[in-house]
Amino acid sequence: MLDTANYTPRLKTAYQGSIRAAMKEEFGYKNDMQIPRLDKIVLNMGVGDAVKDTKKVKAAQEDLTAIAGQKAVVTKAKKSIAGFRVREEMPLGTKVTLRGDRMYEFLDRLITVAMPRVRDFRGVSGKSFDGRGNYAMGLKEHIVFPEIDFDKVVDMRGMDIIICTTASNDAEAKALLKHFNMPFTS
Repeated sequence: MLDTANYTPRLKTAYQGSIRAAMKEEFGYKNDMQIPRLDKIVLNMGVGDAVKDTKKVKAAQEDLTAIAGQKAVVTKAKKSIAGFRVREEMPLGTKVTLRGDRMYEFLDRLITVAMPRVRDFRGVSGKSFDGRGNYAMGLKEHIVFPEIDFDKVVDMRGMDIIICTTASNDAEAKALLKHFNMPFTS
């Protein structure tokens, strides 16, 4: 049994120990509060098949809850779009926002466990930053996470992962994620 009262995630300890000092030296910050840190990680799973079968959103919500370790919320359509057969307030996907220790735990599992399990994995693009220090990436299959039982999966679903940092620009954010051993290709 894990003692959560005295437990600190591995990446959080690494950040507080060596990563902050390395970032301060690399960019020459005058104040410790200028050093970029992880703010939150948002996981999103859109379920396009939900138009035909709303039970698929429930299955996606359960899968995302298992991956994140925190209850996922169902996202609903804001407007009706007749061409897509979507009505207002129709459930179309699910999302979860991770902060604190759960965020560090998820990032650790993503980098060390899930990414190496992706077929033909060569790294992630280093160009997927938004200009404000946030990084977005996608996975084609959610089954790369060990929390998902491969035998019980009916549909393969992709998911979006957005890593939000307090960095003011992309170079600082990329350096921060490199210190966390994010496998960038460029």
